[in-house]
Amino acid sequence: MAVNRKRKAKKQQPNVLQTLSAALKDNLQRVQWVRLITLCAVLVVSLTVYVATLWMMNRPIQAVVINGAFERVTAIQAEDALERYIQTGFLSADLHAMRRQLQELPWVANAMVRRRWPGTLEVSIIEQSPAARWGDAGLLNIDGELFIENISHVPAELPLLNGPMGTEHRVAKMFFRVEARLERRGLAAVSLQLDERGAWEMQLTSGIRVRLGARLLETRLDRFFEALDKVVTAQAEDVDYIDMRYTNGFAIGWKNRTPMNAKSRDGVKPHV
Repeated sequence: MAVNRKRKAKKQQPNVLQTLSAALKDNLQRVQWVRLITLCAVLVVSLTVYVATLWMMNRPIQAVVINGAFERVTAIQAEDALERYIQTGFLSADLHAMRRQLQELPWVANAMVRRRWPGTLEVSIIEQSPAARWGDAGLLNIDGELFIENISHVPAELPLLNGPMGTEHRVAKMFFRVEARLERRGLAAVSLQLDERGAWEMQLTSGIRVRLGARLLETRLDRFFEALDKVVTAQAEDVDYIDMRYTNGFAIGWKNRTPMNAKSRDGVKPHV
């Protein structure tokens, strides 16, 4: 009889272990559910607080302050450009779109928009600085960008640049480079032109026209400034033009005299 009891006891042991294991699993599942429910509750509360805070802060825009040294752009123009954007809330206003809209205005070089708590937008506008005229009615800035194509009043004091469509930056870069070398000699240029063949011609404030042509430009420029220092400056009032389109020299056209070939050995006709 004792043997049988031991066998029965052995048979009952696995059932106890299974019961304990099931109980542990139950407790773990309950703990996990409690944690999950707590986490969800925290997230819901946090999201509610966040949305409520945004709603409270996204109040209507109370004021727009516009700063800038205005000469060509007016505050009214800026306000009109921003009108559709300031109908939104303080936080939901699209500052990047507002900036792009302002920079599309004529004469606006750069614009910045920022928020100032509790409900003000600050706008700063920098106007274009015209550096040269382009063609009949265009204006270039210091970067050689054509920012006005057709202006009613062209500032006559600005140098006149011209060239085929799309060459604005190239011509402006060339002009500013040559102008820097002229300034060191107390001189200045009033115009620079690039024609369809790629040939350059410049005119100085003294009225002297300089024909540079299309080839060997750097060499011809160096030769021109050498001629300017050694030959031309002393007789500038009598010089009509300087033609640099020669291989080994240049030609000077005098106002009341026959043109003179200086240091030119390759003959009569200049090259392009």
